[in-house]
Amino acid sequence: MKKVITYGTFDLFHEGHYKLLERAKELGDYLIVGVTTEYFDLNRGKVNVIDSVLERVENVRKTGFADEIVIEDHDGQKIEDIKKYGIDIFTVGSDWIGEFDYLNAFCKVVYLERTPNVSSTMLRKSRCQIVRMGIVGTGRIAPRFITESKYVSGIEILCAYNPETENGRLFEETMGIKVLSASYRDFLGQIDAVYIASPNETHYQYAKDALLCGKHVLCEKPLAFTERETLELYKLAAEKNIILLEGTKTAYCPGFQQLINVAASGKIGEVRDVEACFTRLARVESRERTDAEYGGSFLEFGAYTLLPIIKLLGNEYKEIHFDSILGDGGIDLYTKIQMKYKNGMATGKTGVGVKSEGQLVIAGTKGYILAESPWWLTRRFEVHYEDPNKVDVYEPQFMGDGLRYEISEFISRINGYNRNEYKLTMNESVVMARITEKFMQKRRENRGASHI
Repeated sequence: MKKVITYGTFDLFHEGHYKLLERAKELGDYLIVGVTTEYFDLNRGKVNVIDSVLERVENVRKTGFADEIVIEDHDGQKIEDIKKYGIDIFTVGSDWIGEFDYLNAFCKVVYLERTPNVSSTMLRKSRCQIVRMGIVGTGRIAPRFITESKYVSGIEILCAYNPETENGRLFEETMGIKVLSASYRDFLGQIDAVYIASPNETHYQYAKDALLCGKHVLCEKPLAFTERETLELYKLAAEKNIILLEGTKTAYCPGFQQLINVAASGKIGEVRDVEACFTRLARVESRERTDAEYGGSFLEFGAYTLLPIIKLLGNEYKEIHFDSILGDGGIDLYTKIQMKYKNGMATGKTGVGVKSEGQLVIAGTKGYILAESPWWLTRRFEVHYEDPNKVDVYEPQFMGDGLRYEISEFISRINGYNRNEYKLTMNESVVMARITEKFMQKRRENRGASHI
């Protein structure tokens, strides 16, 4: 008898799960299916499992493919089960290629091709839907989005869009995701929601066209370059009763939310100053260092440094001032933002050609919070007091590169959860757009002055 084993969360059970189990069964005579517990899923980075383990086990059982069902609840269990049950073949979907090659030492490993165009037919009576997702842009962030989406329930990435045919073809070959290049409207017709990861200057129009077609939109920052355009997009989303989310991923990380809550709790007294720095040396030939109109340090990292400032000191700043170190063409290699409030002040520093200590310091009347680089992923922060021997250390859980929390928030909102939008509000996005608009005006003035 040839024994086969496979594992999965099997959350929001759909056609793709059904077909994977069907093909797994065809590999042998006896199929064992491992279903993960909620606790194990959380520890391995799955952030939003909806169905209980009992519901998921029952959905697997109903297919009739599983000869035996086991519960997976700890690391190392796969090897234990392979030995215990005398397994001949271990199999999972092709989106995990390479991840389980180490099991070849114990049995044969088979990766099954993913099921394209999965429908939510099997979920019509479920409280949640499978969101059919498309990606606009095939640059460096798109593969990360695909990888991180594997840890979020309720999403199926169907296709991508890039009007540059050659770049799209390479992405299709590498990632195994169909890429369309002819008609953006045709692309939108195949999906429920879109993730916009194209160059900065294209965000507004891609988002607007998607919203007009009734598609939910998750858009990388900046959503738009002006306050008016940003308000227009949010108003359009509200009119269509669809979700618009700006992808400043730090806002959705659980550790950052905890940091903000600790700062706002009074633990360090009244917040009087926020200093946030985010610098990363970009390649000289990169877009960040060569695109004088839409590249540079502020457009790349400014949203991250503004986020804790606006969260803690509010939207009503009294003064704002930009100072930049400029490179060829007027591109800002390093920008310092100075903001004044009625009862506080703030500094944001961004760099693509200048490196500085990337920390977040929140100063209060009773103490201060220190989050060292990379604070924007918020894996650890400390609370310091007047007594130097007293230090509170926080080490919140953080998985992957942070995108999974953003994706999870987006899917949850589509399914009717978390509609209060406290993690990144419309007003906060609008204020960031207002500041971005001021920066772009300053950039045009600098460029004009350089030509005099």
